[in-house]
Amino acid sequence: MDDFERLRGRLFGIAYRMTGTATDAEEVLQDAWLRWQDVDRTTVRDPDAYLAKVVTNLAIKQLTSARARRETYVGEWLPEPVLTGRAEFDALGPLEVVAERESVSFALLLLLERLTPAERAAYVLHEAFAYGYREVAELIGTSEANARQLGSRASKKLAAEAPHEQPVDRAGWRKLVERFIAAARLGEIEQLEKLLAEDVVSRADSGGKVTAARNVLIGRNRVARYLAGAIQRFGGGIEAYLAEANGGPALVAAGPDGVVAICFIGIGPDGVTDVQFVMNPEKLTFATAQVSRIGGPSDLSW
Repeated sequence: MDDFERLRGRLFGIAYRMTGTATDAEEVLQDAWLRWQDVDRTTVRDPDAYLAKVVTNLAIKQLTSARARRETYVGEWLPEPVLTGRAEFDALGPLEVVAERESVSFALLLLLERLTPAERAAYVLHEAFAYGYREVAELIGTSEANARQLGSRASKKLAAEAPHEQPVDRAGWRKLVERFIAAARLGEIEQLEKLLAEDVVSRADSGGKVTAARNVLIGRNRVARYLAGAIQRFGGGIEAYLAEANGGPALVAAGPDGVVAICFIGIGPDGVTDVQFVMNPEKLTFATAQVSRIGGPSDLSW
């Protein structure tokens, strides 16, 4: 097997954690593959390190460019979700332990946006892929001392936002979310409010391409009314399925033509704490392709 194909899963994992979108990660891998075709393989002593370096630096370049584009993005920007938890959804590889799931969690990907591209690279390579700082330095083209400093700064920024997530009680999550969906579909605002934390936050990423709130909504009453209206609009053959995305439970809305929304619902002691809707069609093409590999959305449920 060609070294690139052997390493494809790992390389995609680096690019995805670096850019926050599967679309950008695929573009990075395509560019890396083209470079791999042109290189004299006899001069490459360590294909694993060589390809990791190429992908990392292409991802840094892609992220820098993407952030410039996001300045004109319509509404809230959220990462692009990837379905996980099944052999058919192999883009990120098996997420068998808590640390592996955390490294691709939606919450962490959001927090990684607060880092500089160099800090993000150092953090991802060291924490998610266990590269030593000497190796990190070689991969991103800096000194070991600077790589260590970048990683330290990144860890401190993330720690300040308490990114460590507790394991999700999936049975409890499912029960609460099913009640949440039922109340929203029936427009029972009071019942829905009882399921929400007082300071619940809702974000929706539509890219201006579909109808959705363009600003962050905060507070039980505002969020309840918005969610009731949003979920009731999913009609005409659109069904909701409980599935796994980015290593955690998610709500996937899909119809005959594919996925139309993926929703991450955070739960705390007082109920639902945050609701993150990804609705931009361009950010759902990867998930739709994943669903097509298992025969259709009706096979999503876990």
